[in-house]
Amino acid sequence: MRLAVLLFVFVSSTANAAPFAIQVGDTRIGLDAPAGFADTTFTGSPRLQNAAEAVAPPSNRVLLFALTDADLRRFSQGDAPELKRFMIASTPKEFEREGITAGAFGRLTADMLRDAGTPAGDANYLAFLDNHPAGSTRALAELARRPDVVSLLMGTRLPPLKRDDKSQYLLSTTSLLLVRGRALHLAVYVGYESPADVEWIRTVTARWIEDLKRLNGR
Repeated sequence: MRLAVLLFVFVSSTANAAPFAIQVGDTRIGLDAPAGFADTTFTGSPRLQNAAEAVAPPSNRVLLFALTDADLRRFSQGDAPELKRFMIASTPKEFEREGITAGAFGRLTADMLRDAGTPAGDANYLAFLDNHPAGSTRALAELARRPDVVSLLMGTRLPPLKRDDKSQYLLSTTSLLLVRGRALHLAVYVGYESPADVEWIRTVTARWIEDLKRLNGR
C-alpha cells in the first residue's frame, strides 16, 4: 500500500512538472504539455518511444510524447493506457542542424497544406469521412494560417475490426510553428465520439500553440 501511495504521488508530481528545455541543433527550445497531460520521456520507456515514433512523421525527431495524467498513472502501474487523447511534438531532422529560414518554413507549410487536400469546411464531418476510404486522413478545417504558424484539423475513419462493427473516427490536428528559427510540428489526437471532441481539440491545439509561442518569446 505504501509503495502504491508513493507511486501515485510521484506520477502526480511529474504530471504537473514545470516546462523544460530541449536542445534542437544549437538552440534551446522550451516545451510543455497542456494542463491535464504529461510528457512521458522521463519514463525512459522504449515502448512509449516506439509508439510516438510510429505516429510522428518518419522524417521528424520526437521531442515530447504526452499522455493524459490518467493514462500515465495507468502505464506507471503496469496497465495499458487507453490512448483516447494524446499529443506529440517533433522537429524535422532536415532542419535540425542549421535551423530553418522563413522562406523554407513557408515551403514546408505549403507542402503540408497541399498534402492535406481541400478541407471539408462546414460539411458534416462524419458524412465527409464516410465518403473517403477507411484509413485515409482528410483535412476538415483550417485552424490557423500565419507566417509563423499553420494548423489544420484532420479526420480519419478507422477500418472496422470486424465486418459488422460500426465505423469509428479519429480527430487530429497538425500544426507547424516557427520558433527561435526552428520548426516545431505539433500533433494532437482524440477519438471522435461527439461534437464536444471537435471543440476540445480545437481549443487545446490553439492553447498549446500560444503557450509554446509565449514560452519561447514568440
